Amino acid sequence: MEKPDNQNSREHDFTLVLNGISELNSEIESALYEAGCDDATLSVRFGVAFLTFSRCATSLKDAILSAIRDIRRARIGADVVRVDICDLVTQSDIARRVGRSRQLIHQYLTGQRGPKGFPAPACHITDGAPLWMWCEVARWLCANDMLKVQDLRDAEHVAMINSVLDMEHKRQSHPGLAEQILAAIS
Repeated sequence: MEKPDNQNSREHDFTLVLNGISELNSEIESALYEAGCDDATLSVRFGVAFLTFSRCATSLKDAILSAIRDIRRARIGADVVRVDICDLVTQSDIARRVGRSRQLIHQYLTGQRGPKGFPAPACHITDGAPLWMWCEVARWLCANDMLKVQDLRDAEHVAMINSVLDMEHKRQSHPGLAEQILAAIS
């Protein structure tokens, strides 16, 4: 793959989950390599194919989008399902991602400490393990100087890429339903 000349380029590590391949062979590996995925390792686990990249680009978003284009260019009968980064996080996940204690995060989300307005859980509100949308939490953390702006941008970009990929796949499996829903809510 041609590496960007931009001095602002840096290496980004990420994994893309594929559909349409359940086992590896030399033709698939060669096609991916020739299409520009020479900076990735192809693997299959639990019957799911994925490519783990270390790609140079000016941003994580640019690295991911160029990798998706390269995979599609390979014409191997597979497509990208998602970036393998979960946008739903537990209280412990939040603490790990920002290098703070779980107890401190609990105090933030209950309003016992720090700025008010911590995002509400996105799901599992009534059980003992609520989940938050990482983008919403990252936005709050960034607004309160606990997360870098670039980390917030990366979270937003990955969430948007995953949303678009998910919509593409849903439109392929149920084209009429997607259009019907879009028309009904607009």
